[in-house]
Amino acid sequence: MELAQERVIFEQEKRIYESATLTFTGVEGFDVYNCSIPFQWKDGKRYLFGRVERRGEWARSRVRLFEEVGQDAWRAIPEAVISQLEDPYIAHIGQELVLGGVHVQYDRGHIATYFSYFYKGTELDNLYYFTTGPNYMKDIRLVPLADGKIGVFSRPRGEDILKKYGSESVVGFAIMDKLEDLSADIVQNAPIVDGLFGPGEWGGCNQCYLLESGKIGVIGHQCYKEPVDGVEKQVYLNISFVFDPQTRCVEDKKIIGTRTCYPQGPAKIPELTDCCFTSGMVVRPDGKVDLYSGLGDTQEGRIVIDNPFAGYGAVVSEGTYLQSV
Repeated sequence: MELAQERVIFEQEKRIYESATLTFTGVEGFDVYNCSIPFQWKDGKRYLFGRVERRGEWARSRVRLFEEVGQDAWRAIPEAVISQLEDPYIAHIGQELVLGGVHVQYDRGHIATYFSYFYKGTELDNLYYFTTGPNYMKDIRLVPLADGKIGVFSRPRGEDILKKYGSESVVGFAIMDKLEDLSADIVQNAPIVDGLFGPGEWGGCNQCYLLESGKIGVIGHQCYKEPVDGVEKQVYLNISFVFDPQTRCVEDKKIIGTRTCYPQGPAKIPELTDCCFTSGMVVRPDGKVDLYSGLGDTQEGRIVIDNPFAGYGAVVSEGTYLQSV
C-alpha cells in the first residue's frame, strides 16, 4: 500500500487524546522547533534542547537549552551554552547524556556540506564534543542495547541511494561495544535495514528506546512529495516501528501522527505546511505517551496517543542521573 493511502486510513481511524503547541520564552523574535524529547535531570527538573531560528532565515539556527516552567511551557536558560546546530536529539548511554545535532558548514557564504556533531557528559553545562558523523548525513541515532552494547542507526541519502534502493534515503544499523567507538566510518558502513521506505520516499529515526523484550522501539519520520495547488508539498509523517537487533527484522511499522493531529499553525515556507518532523515520545503515568514533533519548521507540538510499542515490553529506563520516562 502506498504511503499516501496509509495516511488516509490513519486519518480515518486515529485516536488523539490531547493536542497542544509548546510555548517558549526568552527567545522573542525566534521560532523554536524540531526539539529533543523532554528529559528529567538529576536536579529533578525537566529540560529539552530546541532549534532556534528566525522565521525568515534558513540553515542559520542555534540549539538552546530550555527548562520546563509549566504545562507545555518552556524557558530558555540564558547561561547555558548555545551551539551552532540544527535538530537536536538526546540519548542516555550509561551515566552520560549524549547530545547530537546537525552542523551546517558554509564556504564563501554558501552551504557546502553538513555533519552530525556529538557531545557527551554528566553535567548539562559541561557537555563536550567528542565525534563527528559522515559527510551529508543527518538523523544518526544511538540506543543502549540489552547486552550493554550500543546500537547506532544511520540515514544515508542522495542520488546514489536513490539509484540503488529506489527511495531517497535508507536506514542502516550497526552495533558498537562502547560510546567511544562512535565514528564516521562505523556510521557510514552500517548495514542497511531493508523495507522501510518505498519509491521516492525518505525518512529516518528520531528517538530510539530499548524495550524489555530486548527489541528496539523506534520513533521516526517517513516522507513523500505531493503536488497541491501548484506547490510540491513535502509531507512528513510521524511513524513508529520495532526493530530486532539480532534478526535485523522490522515489525509493526505504522503511522502514529500527521500534521492534522496537531493544532493549526504557520509554516516556514508553503512546501512545509504538511510537515511534522518527529522528536520522540515520553511515556506518561497513565500508560499513554506524549508524542512530540516539530511543525512546519516553526513550532513544536505535542499529542497524546496510545503507546505504539504495547506488547513489546516497557521502555527500559536509561541512565543513573537522568531519565526521559
